[in-house]
Amino acid sequence: MASSVQLLIAILDLYLADLAFSDANFENRAATFSFPEFPYKETAKNEAWFREQEASCEESSLCSSIAESRIARTRCARQCLSPSCYKEIYEADELEEGEIDVRLNSFKGCFIQRSTRQRP
Repeated sequence: MASSVQLLIAILDLYLADLAFSDANFENRAATFSFPEFPYKETAKNEAWFREQEASCEESSLCSSIAESRIARTRCARQCLSPSCYKEIYEADELEEGEIDVRLNSFKGCFIQRSTRQRP
């Protein structure tokens, strides 16, 4: 009986050691976050064009009626600005409340690139 208990303890020790090793390796791995990147040149003209179009979308009946949160209105405005850019950049991992939007310049680049043909 004593040898069975000792064997069980040894197996449990190995299991716990393996678990601790797995947890340590998991914590040391850096999370990678990737999304399509579009070049964006921050000029007064590009910023003004983006802000003008964004304001227009925010004031649209679709987006202005959203009262749940600021982030929901932001999502709505970005989808309104460019559904295809939104889909490529945000759809797989939508913006969350409090998140720093590291994808905004890429979205602006995509938007400017795709709206150049329509710009006056």
